[in-house]
Amino acid sequence: MADQLPRPRKRFGQNFLTDRHILTRIVESAGILPGEPVLEIGPGRGALTRLLAARAGKVVAVEVDRDLAAHLAAEFAGDQGVEIITADVLDCNLTELLGTRHPGRWRVVANLPYNISSQVIFKLLDTMPLFSGLTLMLQKEVAERIASGPEGKEYGILSVFCRLHCDISLAFTVKPGAFYPVPKVSSAILHLAPLPAPRFDVGDEAFFRRLVKSAFGNRRKTLWNCLKGQFASDDCLLRLALDSCGIDCGRRGETLSLEEFATLSRALQT
Repeated sequence: MADQLPRPRKRFGQNFLTDRHILTRIVESAGILPGEPVLEIGPGRGALTRLLAARAGKVVAVEVDRDLAAHLAAEFAGDQGVEIITADVLDCNLTELLGTRHPGRWRVVANLPYNISSQVIFKLLDTMPLFSGLTLMLQKEVAERIASGPEGKEYGILSVFCRLHCDISLAFTVKPGAFYPVPKVSSAILHLAPLPAPRFDVGDEAFFRRLVKSAFGNRRKTLWNCLKGQFASDDCLLRLALDSCGIDCGRRGETLSLEEFATLSRALQT
């Protein structure tokens, strides 16, 4: 049967999940409520789509590979509960795409291609009020990075941004043999539960994001060297802001907690 299906394409980072047990665990762990709509990103050959269709009120699956999308559209042609969208999710206006199909909040369940997983997560964070929960298959190292806290070597930009808007939990790991073709790395299932409001007040979030990205811009540099000349009209004001927050300018960005980043962001905006 595999010969009749479109072949995996490296340029799309395609590794199809084939292990039925893992597929079932993903759907069960996603906590889909009766009648709840689901957004699936990168359905591939549809193994997860079929299980979601049996559980969700509606499934919208966004697939960039035209051959795979055509194959899935033909398979689900008679199912009103499944819609296949041929598009790059990074180019989609998710508010428009989902809002016109269901007025309530959506659950995201996705086996994200490794090569765009961080970009997709940034996009989902920008539209977090649309979602009731996200269950994402990611490269294990990326999932651990998101779930990590300060001082850990994995702690970084995604850790801070995701924790601002979500509760984060690692569900389970998936070995390479569960996929076709077999990747060289392990994967993990990550759950993101959106908060009703940001965990801390950061002031202008675009400013906050620039601040965090700069703080992690060079892990060998101190926070002072990463930020000076960028976030205050002169270095004296930057030093005053750091002092007012109780943050030593000799620390490095990866040692700051989310609360400290939020406090510094507000101080630099006043």
